[in-house]
Amino acid sequence: MARAATTSDVFNAIAEPQRRDILMLLRAGERPVTELAQELGMAQPRASHHLRVLREVGLVRVRGAGKQRFYGLDARGLRPVHEWTGGFERFWNESFDRLDAYVQNLKQAKQGDD
Repeated sequence: MARAATTSDVFNAIAEPQRRDILMLLRAGERPVTELAQELGMAQPRASHHLRVLREVGLVRVRGAGKQRFYGLDARGLRPVHEWTGGFERFWNESFDRLDAYVQNLKQAKQGDD
């Protein structure tokens, strides 16, 4: 089975754990690639590659300042992910409701034993 291009889809782009690590660091604000690479313990070309992929799917923006390029998070690109995961909210709410009912039953059974 052929792999989908990582640059065409936000889901594929964030499937790579190091890209998610980069996004987590960028939540705190803009950073140059050298800082990102150092903090993540990866070579700068590798960090640049991941940043290029993230930029192509709209998750990262870049601005130049002198000789440096600063990368920042563009969370608007996460909207498809947010909308997709939001579809599971009903599942989790129902699961927590069943768990709450189970715990209440256990408490009542314990009180009946005392």
